[in-house]
Amino acid sequence: MAAAFVFRLHDRGPEVVREVLLERGWEEYDQEEREEKDWNLYWRGSAFRNSEYLNLMPWQRLNHHPKTVGITRKDCLARNLRRMRATFGSSLYDFSPTAFILPNDYTRFLSEYNKLRLTRGAAVYWICKPVDLSRGRGIFIFDDIKDLVYDCSVIVQRYISNPLLISGYKFDLRIYVCVKSFHPLTVYIHQEGLVRFATEKYNLSSLHNLYAHLTNTSINKFGPFYKTEKERVGQGCKWTMSKFRHFLHSQDIHELLLWQKIINIVTLTLLTIAPSVPPCPNCVELFGFDILIDVKFKPWLLEVNYSPALTLDCQADITVKKGLIGDLIDLMNYTLTDSLRERAYQRRGYKQPCFHAPSKFKENKFQKRRSGCQSSQKLPLIKTHRQLEKMNQRESKHHPFVADYQGHLPPVDLNKTYATSSKTVNTTANKTHTDKTLNLILGPHSRTNVSVVNRQTCPALAPRLTDNRSLHMSEVTNHDDSETEAEMELSGETDVSSTIRDIPHRGPGLRLSSMSFKLPNIYSGSDKPVKMERTLALNGQHIPPLRVGDFIRTFPFNAATLRASQHELDVKLVIQELHKITAQLAKSRTSGKRMRRGEEEEVKKETDGEEDFDSLLWGPKDPPLLSQCFKAT
Repeated sequence: MAAAFVFRLHDRGPEVVREVLLERGWEEYDQEEREEKDWNLYWRGSAFRNSEYLNLMPWQRLNHHPKTVGITRKDCLARNLRRMRATFGSSLYDFSPTAFILPNDYTRFLSEYNKLRLTRGAAVYWICKPVDLSRGRGIFIFDDIKDLVYDCSVIVQRYISNPLLISGYKFDLRIYVCVKSFHPLTVYIHQEGLVRFATEKYNLSSLHNLYAHLTNTSINKFGPFYKTEKERVGQGCKWTMSKFRHFLHSQDIHELLLWQKIINIVTLTLLTIAPSVPPCPNCVELFGFDILIDVKFKPWLLEVNYSPALTLDCQADITVKKGLIGDLIDLMNYTLTDSLRERAYQRRGYKQPCFHAPSKFKENKFQKRRSGCQSSQKLPLIKTHRQLEKMNQRESKHHPFVADYQGHLPPVDLNKTYATSSKTVNTTANKTHTDKTLNLILGPHSRTNVSVVNRQTCPALAPRLTDNRSLHMSEVTNHDDSETEAEMELSGETDVSSTIRDIPHRGPGLRLSSMSFKLPNIYSGSDKPVKMERTLALNGQHIPPLRVGDFIRTFPFNAATLRASQHELDVKLVIQELHKITAQLAKSRTSGKRMRRGEEEEVKKETDGEEDFDSLLWGPKDPPLLSQCFKAT
């Protein structure tokens, strides 16, 4: 039997992650019994230290990308959205309420406040939020500036006073967004999110009643009506997204355009930081986007959570979050090599981190310049680089998937029998063993029906990561988890800064071929491999799968956005494509009839020669292809 995967949880949580991984046959990391690098997944609520990214081994994954504070801290998000609004126009970035960062923007806020009081007959409401707190702490609503009292950095936003209500109760949507990669940008949204309700009926005459105006579960579960059977909402304060879809259908609401607008919000928000996030292919990020829908069915972005809460407070939590974590593990694309390679490293004495450059790049001028930043640990002198390459070539003839690492990772001989501790692991590739191995990889509870993504393993150490000046990560982000303040202090190596620097492009000459760093596809645990999705198209460019479990790929969503994200992200082109697809969808939903023949031919012409690239529409339980949505039902 192959070695089990090992997970490591910071500060013993979250419990649902432990439960899901143990059910899949994983083992929990014990520092007293295992070596320091003997783990496959390290999960923590707060940010990782810079050194933990730099020393990441090829078989290891982290659950956070570096430098994402630009959207997870409230003041940084407001600042970045303001910058994008100035660059691309207020009509595009109009999904976030007007925001002011106080005390710095107090004069601007005062001017806006006085202008609205003079020009609007109805009252204007504002909401004040501390920039570095979560779970609804420190939030209050006001309409008179005399009630604005604060003792820390805050943002003040226009309060959306006309929210869509269900039986008189305010609600918002918790959308789970997984960024598989920032380089190239690859985004998935989970279909089964949460709908979070206030536990008292909405009433603008009682602004101080947080149970009527805030939807945070951490507040409402202590409300007097939390366990009361509320009209249509029921007990508690949460629905699943499936139940919300059923509500929309019962109201005869055409939801496809609503879902596309939410996808646009997610994509446009990620575009604010995507060019500045250092590439780290062995990382994955789960964000919690909070979306409010108003009475006109316009979605608004409230905030982005860095570590969305994974506590199980009710049945809706259990239904959504256990499936979410299971699908996230599938999306990470763990393979047999991840469980065996670290054994090979330890057996042969290799200690190189996964950002170590391939030998063919050794003489690169840039590599020489940054040689002082590499790990002090070196390969033992028992083999020269040429001997290692020959050994890689010999073994890759028998095992093609090992060839993906040729020239930059030590070989793993799968025909040999490795002795690990007191157990012997025989990896002879016969049918019986293959079935057992595939079951081990995906686990008996895997919900993935197709091959998960061909992930890119870590390329050479990115120049952005070696520049510590450009890697300012704030621990004071919009955490939605129930971690303690002490935990936040434990990762104190990182700098607390609200300044988000754009990292200069270092030139195309140093970029490595993305096709050189892929792990093999894996199948579900059946006797016969399931049908593989097309993963190569457009002159060999890598295409992530349409879906993994309930994760739906929302970016790239067509061939143009795939090309726009392959090297240096072309934000302008991505925005143009978002405009185009949203306009097509809106037109097809409002026309009341099928598109005219000329329009159909125009759409077909746009997709010709792109090897049938298409995307699913996130939102519906059985999502249609976007190309099908361009035809009115």
